[in-house]
Amino acid sequence: MIVKGNQKKLRKQLKSLPWKQIPLQGRTRDSGHGRSEIRRIKVATVKNLPFPGARQAVQIKRRRTDRKIGKTTIKTVYAVTSLTAEQATPGQLASLVRDHWKVEALHHVRDTTFAEDASQQRTGNAPRAMATWRNLAIGVLRLSGVANIAAGLRHNARDARRPLALLGLT
Repeated sequence: MIVKGNQKKLRKQLKSLPWKQIPLQGRTRDSGHGRSEIRRIKVATVKNLPFPGARQAVQIKRRRTDRKIGKTTIKTVYAVTSLTAEQATPGQLASLVRDHWKVEALHHVRDTTFAEDASQQRTGNAPRAMATWRNLAIGVLRLSGVANIAAGLRHNARDARRPLALLGLT
C-alpha cells in the first residue's frame, strides 16, 4: 500500500526510519512521455507500525527530468507491505509498486473522462459492470492507437458505426 499524506501518523513514522543507514537495494531507469526517470528503492523489515500486518517498509526515490524543459524533480514515496523479506525481494516490491501506479493511471482516466468518482451507481453489480464497460472502452481505444481517450470517445460518438468497427462487428 502506498502511504499518502492523508495517513499522517504512518507516513511520519515511515519517514523517521533510518533510511540513510539502509543500503540501496535496487535502481531502475526509464524514459517515456518526454521525461526520463530514475527510481531507487530501499526496504526495511518493520514491527509496530500503525498498520495491521505490516512486515516491510519501502522507500522509493523518483528522480524525474522533463527532457523538453530540463526541469528535474525528486519525489520520495513510502509504502508498506504484509509480505516478508522471504516472500518479496526489493526488486519484486518495486515491480508491485509500478503495477499499482498503472492501476492508478487507469483509475485517473476513468475518473477524469467518465467522472467515475461522481457516479450515483452504488448498489448491486452496477458499479462493477460500469467499470467493466469503461475499461473495455479505454482498452479498445488504446489498442486502436488512440492517445487521448476523451477525444477518441467524442470521435466515435459522432457515428454509431465507428464503435462497432473498433470491436470488429461490422
